[in-house]
Amino acid sequence: MNTTRARTDLDWPEWLPAMPDPDVPDARVTALIIIGALVVSGGLIWVALGEWIPLALFGAGLVALASLVVVYRRQFPPRVQVQAALPDWSVTHAATDHPVIAIAITDEAGRMICANQRFVDMFGAQVVPPKLPLAGQGGDLLAEAGRAAWRDGEGNAAGLVAAGARIDAQVQRVGRGQDYLLWRFEPVQTFDLATQADSMLTGRPGRALGDGGFMAAAISPEGRVRAANSAFAARAAGAESGNVVGRDLASFLRADERNRIYFEREGRKGVPLRLFHLPLLDPLYTTDPEEREKAPALVVLIDEDASGLDKGTALGYVQNLLGLLPVGLAMTDRDGRFLFANDAFIRAAGITESTLPPYPGDLVVREDKGALADAVRRHASGQAMSADVALRLRHQPDEPVTLSLAGLRGMGDAAVLLSIKDNSEESRLKRQVAQASKMQAIGQLAGGVAHDFNNVLTAIIGHCDLMLMRHSPGDSDYDDIQQIRSNSNRAASLTRHLLAFSRQQTLRPQVLQLPDIVSDTSELLKRLIGEKILLEVQHDRNLGPVRADPGQLEQVIVNLAVNARDAMLAKRPPGGTLTIRTRKVTAADVRAMASEILPADDYSAILVEDQGVGIPPDVQARIFEPFFTTKDVGKGTGLGLSTVYGIVKQSGGYIFVDSETGQGTTFSIYFPVYRGGAVEQRSRKPAKISNGQWGNARLLLVEDEDMVRAVAERALTRQGFTVVTATDGEDGLERLADSGPFDLVVSDVVMPNLDGPGMAMEMRKRMPGLPILFMSGYAEETLRQSISIDQVHFLPKPFSVAQIVDAVHGALAAGVSPSD
Repeated sequence: MNTTRARTDLDWPEWLPAMPDPDVPDARVTALIIIGALVVSGGLIWVALGEWIPLALFGAGLVALASLVVVYRRQFPPRVQVQAALPDWSVTHAATDHPVIAIAITDEAGRMICANQRFVDMFGAQVVPPKLPLAGQGGDLLAEAGRAAWRDGEGNAAGLVAAGARIDAQVQRVGRGQDYLLWRFEPVQTFDLATQADSMLTGRPGRALGDGGFMAAAISPEGRVRAANSAFAARAAGAESGNVVGRDLASFLRADERNRIYFEREGRKGVPLRLFHLPLLDPLYTTDPEEREKAPALVVLIDEDASGLDKGTALGYVQNLLGLLPVGLAMTDRDGRFLFANDAFIRAAGITESTLPPYPGDLVVREDKGALADAVRRHASGQAMSADVALRLRHQPDEPVTLSLAGLRGMGDAAVLLSIKDNSEESRLKRQVAQASKMQAIGQLAGGVAHDFNNVLTAIIGHCDLMLMRHSPGDSDYDDIQQIRSNSNRAASLTRHLLAFSRQQTLRPQVLQLPDIVSDTSELLKRLIGEKILLEVQHDRNLGPVRADPGQLEQVIVNLAVNARDAMLAKRPPGGTLTIRTRKVTAADVRAMASEILPADDYSAILVEDQGVGIPPDVQARIFEPFFTTKDVGKGTGLGLSTVYGIVKQSGGYIFVDSETGQGTTFSIYFPVYRGGAVEQRSRKPAKISNGQWGNARLLLVEDEDMVRAVAERALTRQGFTVVTATDGEDGLERLADSGPFDLVVSDVVMPNLDGPGMAMEMRKRMPGLPILFMSGYAEETLRQSISIDQVHFLPKPFSVAQIVDAVHGALAAGVSPSD
């Protein structure tokens, strides 16, 4: 690759000497030419004039001119063109040399510029990223990471598989002109305690053990040597560890009549050995007792007689050995007192003191002290057994951990081996699953309750409308009926909140811009939050459109603003600033957030920030549950945030809360950018159709609830329609056969025996194009997904007399065309 290019002295480093410009003549040649020209010019003047005075004046002028040239060249030296030398890629190759991480550099054309030896060993010298031999979809993932690096400056691809090994790739755009890609491939290290022990014994830790008098070997469940340090190999076989690997451990040892252990090759003159057997268990994952028995083991041998070690000194050797392991391990004596704990155990247990506490029970909460003491006492009895105990540590009482205990024999004072298992990640995942399951169950319950309650409200509101038709505003009963109807509408609003939480409400999504919705709501918010709270609205530029119900989005903003107002009025002194922001969030921004929930995509976001009292951490996990409120009795229904949650989720968005007690709260709502079409305008209500247009249209009304059927029948009959009623789907088919044909079928969706959709499909077989109007307390979107029938209309419950009449007029006017 030719990287030589011309450069000026302005960008040439000051510490490098300027390179001569080949186009500029040498200064000495220039001087000789000028001197010669001056001599010739003077001679011509002398020949022409023959006098000394003009010649002297000419010479003085030349001297002055030369002086000016010298001064000018000192003040403004000439620009010298230099050329950059060809880069020495061997230096880059040496700088990128790494024993584990494979590194390669490619240019804009995808050509290989440089690669370290690890890359060549893993993939070969002829293959260029991203065309590496990767399993599955790895090639596509790596290519996408490369495109992301060219676009955003950095890209990542995790979980790639090459030659059976799992690797993670990181791609970075580098270079002075940002015209190179740096590819880094790092193997994913999976934790395997047995494998870790193998590498330790054959590496520097193994040599350190040998220098300290430890002869150590890792043994497979079958009793064969997996790995051994050089001290063990020298004593057991008189050779390096390669000659002992794969052989039976028992073949290297023998026992005498006193059960003392010796190396077989040393014969009767050998030195007795003390043997320590430690199972190579991963306490984070190994809990099955049978699996513990079949696990690999670490066998450590020390010279007992030659060194004169007593049990206490032997214990010190074991402590040094356990201190080298990356797993949290500790030992106690028969009375349950701590003898030793390695650094990993101290970190996991949250021990901040300079010395160990006396007992393991000092590390846990008071309620768990008795259980832990009993477990240590049982395992200290001398029996070879193991068990796990779930405990809560004192420094993190809300995050239970698992403490594994194993009885020890032949270890002197040591009686119990403790290993700690950190359950924080597992507990967090369990809480998330439990919370999601609970929210789903509550949503299903809320949807079912709202559906049944809507039938009752439909009957109440309908009868109120019918009674109001017989009373004028001056009657004594008019105000009472109006009050009943008003309370019924309020109850209907609560059911809509429940349906919003359970994501079963009817939405009318449009393609719109979030700043428009916020602007339309601002005037209402100013009246709601009062004079003590300042409202600030900030908008980003070039936000992408989103698809959502504008009315429901306004409800989301209002609910969050009201909650923020209450939080700011509850602090002392009351007041503060409510800030509503709209933000443009790109896919690169999402990747930088490293969120486990939010997929990498382009979003338009709404942020609602307050300066209130904040939300305690124990309350944040429940704020979206229905009927959960921290307000006083009678001051909140507990449905505000649950409604917000349901609307956002049903609209395909994501909502997050970030709060700190005493510092305020921020709700962040992300809606994916809609790429399907242009922004729509708010829909207008359709014009009403006069009753006289339809005359005596014949309707079939199918409803299993008697009170709803009675209200609907009376309302439609008063409008001049001929109404035939049926109690379920089978009854409706019989009415169609006996009393048909009909101009329109008005039917409930959920009914016993035969439901509305099943009845409608049978009717369409007999009368294709028959208009059908479904009425239900469930969401229209949910029903349309489950109903495979085209050209149907929908009326949500609860409805008033006027609403069902308008819906029937609209269905008759549309004929077989869908209402939307």
